Amino acid sequence: MERMLTDERWALISPLLPPQKPRGRKRADDHQTLEGILWVLRTGSRWQDLPREYGSKTRCHRRLKE
Repeated sequence: MERMLTDERWALISPLLPPQKPRGRKRADDHQTLEGILWVLRTGSRWQDLPREYGSKTRCHRRLKE
């Protein structure tokens, strides 16, 4: 998977994300999810065309809407 976010950029962004909820299912990998969102926004593709390496298209779309 080609990463758009370098480690340096991710270090700046990750503290701004909401913390994991103490109960319930563990949230999917934030970095992978954000990479998927950026892929769709950069390419202009449909969510249905999101490569599997970025995780669930439904999860990425929902996280963008949050």
